[in-house]
Amino acid sequence: MTSLKLKSDSPLNSPRFTFGVATSSYQIEGGRDSRLETIWDKFCEGEGNISDGSNGDVACEHIKLWQQDVQMIAKLGVDAYRFSVAWGRVMNLDGSINKQGLNFYIALLKKLEELNIKAFVTLYHWDLPQYLEEKGGWLNRDTAFEFANYVDVVSQAFGDRVYSYATLNEPWCSAYLGYETGIHAPGLKNKQFGKQAAHHLLLAHGLAMKVLEKNSPNSKNGIVLNFSPCYAASTSEQDVGAARLADEHFNQWYIKPLLEGCYPDVINDMPDIHKPIIESGDMGIICQPIDYIGVNYYSRAIYQYCDEEGFKLQAPQTMSLTDMGWEIYPAGLYKLLTDLNRCYKLPEVIITENGAAMKDKLVEGKIDDQDRINYIQTHLAAIEQAIDSGVDVRGYFAWSLMDNFEWAEGYEKRFGIVYVDYQTQKRTLKQSAKAYRDMLRGRSHK
Repeated sequence: MTSLKLKSDSPLNSPRFTFGVATSSYQIEGGRDSRLETIWDKFCEGEGNISDGSNGDVACEHIKLWQQDVQMIAKLGVDAYRFSVAWGRVMNLDGSINKQGLNFYIALLKKLEELNIKAFVTLYHWDLPQYLEEKGGWLNRDTAFEFANYVDVVSQAFGDRVYSYATLNEPWCSAYLGYETGIHAPGLKNKQFGKQAAHHLLLAHGLAMKVLEKNSPNSKNGIVLNFSPCYAASTSEQDVGAARLADEHFNQWYIKPLLEGCYPDVINDMPDIHKPIIESGDMGIICQPIDYIGVNYYSRAIYQYCDEEGFKLQAPQTMSLTDMGWEIYPAGLYKLLTDLNRCYKLPEVIITENGAAMKDKLVEGKIDDQDRINYIQTHLAAIEQAIDSGVDVRGYFAWSLMDNFEWAEGYEKRFGIVYVDYQTQKRTLKQSAKAYRDMLRGRSHK
């Protein structure tokens, strides 16, 4: 078996560099009866929305098994654990606090602190309470202010136990997949909705950053964005232009307002009906100082020109694919990081998600996922290369700690470095988890 290795002089070997694992609330917690209904509960009820017809009612039963899960995390030797808070677990319909739900997270934070594991808390990972969706969800400007209130409650309750907060995880997914294409909850399909939902999400981020600055000034506070670097299908002027256009819509639309207080130039060419309503002062709220940008990277995207939208996604150009059908392309991570560093004055960068769904098979109690080990190793090498090129990358989180509810794919895709038997809830370390553990144990500063 090939192991994961860090060179002794690698920048990833520095004590300044954080290694962790990541999860999200709806994907692992279960405990459906102890929280509010979310947009994902509702979406899962729709016929054909989830490929295997499943839902997150039980998931990995982390609500019941969290203590053994935290011990498992500790044994991996990671520096940090990134998890999300379920909005509907800590708040009630009338806006009061659900103390049972809040106490679950406080106990989790206390245990992590006891084990010297840094807590990276994501405040929104897609599970909007359904009652807010019924008031318009992220199409309703008021939701941004509801979010700020929820963040106020949580950050006051958590005190100084949190090392880092992320306001939002992947607002592109929430806005584009949820409100424009309908692939994700709440399943709306309207070209006019995508950018408006995105604007309100970014507004929510800015409002929440002000709250965090007040309640948790000593934590590292930022946001997590997903990026797919956009490549042209050919060297033709039209395809190159198509890739640039897609990049503005899907990547720059989210980072540029955060760092520069404005949307990319593509906004000027959009039909008025597709433009978001932006109120006076919004861009200043969105452009709050942030301590870091979280970067989620899985693969690149290849575009060619088409008349209708100006760009069209192409199929991967290699046969090196994950079980999601995504091309394994570590060079894309290097390109992404160096391009962002060239275009913007970046704060520090943390790779908050990186990983791969593979066709894992449990054979005689073992899962030999060499393909996932190779994936992690090559992407760590790309990060090293980016740091050597001047990008201030400070951490890496493997997605995911364990197999879980993979959104529209249900339980059919396995991203975990730990295998979950959903019938028995038994956790089994895959070879990738053991390799990750052994690499972390071997770090020179440990």
